[in-house]
Amino acid sequence: MLKSFVQFIKRGNVIDLAVGVIIGASFGKIVDSAVNDLIMPLVSIPGDVDFSNLYLPLSKKVPLGLTLAEARKLGPIFAWGNFVTVVVNFFILAFIVFLLVRLVHRLMKKDETQAPPLTKQETLLTEIRDLLKEKETVS
Repeated sequence: MLKSFVQFIKRGNVIDLAVGVIIGASFGKIVDSAVNDLIMPLVSIPGDVDFSNLYLPLSKKVPLGLTLAEARKLGPIFAWGNFVTVVVNFFILAFIVFLLVRLVHRLMKKDETQAPPLTKQETLLTEIRDLLKEKETVS
């Protein structure tokens, strides 16, 4: 079983997947920062309001004006502001992934437009032409 596991790990796909997960987690932090630090301040209600801390209390024990973490400790809440922040995060991430996929497709199309490989006859004719050119330059 250990031998099978080592073979599984040695496959390139597993390593590629691990690298992808690590880069994806780091990229997620960048998107979170972009949303929380750049976009939400522009989108939020005028003033100094943090969108992610907006909620509606579902219990009389929970007063308004607390942070989301404090309110959750006191009772049930409807954390709509945090949900909006997460949805904005998702759409930004989805848009960036869309742009990356589109870029990859464009690069792949450029590779397809390259000339097809030469046939055996064309290769031989090219070699003969090159030999004749060499012979002319030597003479």
